[in-house]
Amino acid sequence: MNENSIPAGDGARKAAENEFLARRFESHRSHLRAVAYRMLGSRAEADDAVQEAWFRLNRTDTAAVENLGGWLTTVVGRVCLDMLRSRRSRAEEPLDTTARADVAVAGPEQDALLADSVGAALIVVLETLSPAERLAFVLHDLFAVSYEEVGDIVGRSPVAARQLASRARRRVQGANVPDRQQVRQREVVNAFLAAAREGDFEALVELLDPDVIARTDVGVAVGAQAVAKGASRFAHYAFVARDALVGGATGLAVFLEGRLDRALSFTFVRDRIAVIEIVTDPERVAALDVELL
Repeated sequence: MNENSIPAGDGARKAAENEFLARRFESHRSHLRAVAYRMLGSRAEADDAVQEAWFRLNRTDTAAVENLGGWLTTVVGRVCLDMLRSRRSRAEEPLDTTARADVAVAGPEQDALLADSVGAALIVVLETLSPAERLAFVLHDLFAVSYEEVGDIVGRSPVAARQLASRARRRVQGANVPDRQQVRQREVVNAFLAAAREGDFEALVELLDPDVIARTDVGVAVGAQAVAKGASRFAHYAFVARDALVGGATGLAVFLEGRLDRALSFTFVRDRIAVIEIVTDPERVAALDVELL
């Protein structure tokens, strides 16, 4: 039977079923992407895992599935576990262990990721766990998946799954301390903020590398003197700026009327600010991965 001989009613019904299934999947995409990103530490790999879940959904009769969200979470968990094991067997690193600022995540997905962010530092710590430990910790501790379901994914008993999560939890908690470099960078940024608020030009120059570069959406300033002058005009924003990680880097976030208006990220050389990236364009701001500290 060729496609021209398929009854029109059957074809329309099949198309309607596919459309309905696609809508149901899309309603879970943000959650699935958040799970996959925390499992894999890579936006690109997370997208691949979610896409694979969609392919598997299309090949499965879900008529008997009562909880599609739970079913899809389990599928994504299994896909990510396979990817982690494959990566470890090849001794590969993830594509981006810290979230990059230039990766766009639109609309509600971005809101979900920001609201449920575990931070770039934790992503790095998770890389030290075995695939099974990482899955148990992420699914149970971050997404409240039962030990029974975790055990089913990793092929172990619920008790063994609980032990995996407990072991991972101890390692994560033991590593949850900022290193000295991060602390020092935060001190420099706070001094930068204070100098900008007070209009202290000399203090600003002292905090900047002589060859500092400040990039904005409209241009570039080079040199401590030029950048300090620009920073002094940042004073009114400095009063509402908040400490943040911007794309995993030490930075500042400025909120106006409850929304993120702009973000700054800093690169350091010998405890001085060497590069300042300032993003104000609304579309670019919406795409940033910002974690308030």
